[in-house]
Amino acid sequence: MKKIFAFVVLFLLIGCSTLPEVTITPTIQGNPAGPTDTPAVPSADAPFLPNPAWQPGVLNPDVTQDDIQTTICVSGYTAKIRPPVSYTDKLKVQQIAQYGYADKTPSDYEEDHLISLEVGGSPKDPKNLWPQPRHSTPYNASTKDTLENTLKGMVCSGQLTLDTAQRAIATDWVAAYRKYVGQTIIPVTPEPTEP
Repeated sequence: MKKIFAFVVLFLLIGCSTLPEVTITPTIQGNPAGPTDTPAVPSADAPFLPNPAWQPGVLNPDVTQDDIQTTICVSGYTAKIRPPVSYTDKLKVQQIAQYGYADKTPSDYEEDHLISLEVGGSPKDPKNLWPQPRHSTPYNASTKDTLENTLKGMVCSGQLTLDTAQRAIATDWVAAYRKYVGQTIIPVTPEPTEP
């Protein structure tokens, strides 16, 4: 009887204790080289960014600085690797619920690659895809598409390294937009937008 009583007391004590809080440090996955510290994101940018614990950004291992002229810089490259709408639509619905968005209408979101396909982001990894609002202001899916095309142009013309573009867009794409859009001297050719 004492053993049962001791077990019940122990069980209640364990059940009443709180687990330690776990802090997840976002990193760009798939690229072991480079800095490991993540710069702080300005609080004004945070509402326009994905949750870094859920979508830290993942790289496509098939795209490197050495092969950009045969991958991302080739016209139509992203169309070859873009996941099918059947995959992204299902993921979008799941992630809209995960984010707790009040607006549950899937067409109001673009299932967007944080590290865009244009700069070597992973096509299908859910840690690189999130439901980005189409109608938020001043930053939204259309604004980010402009950044993606600008960064691709800068990387392909040699104005920016692939790693720099990937880190900028993964860390804080809004800050990257402010820094790079309008700073390039080359024309931007838009890629097809994501579903």
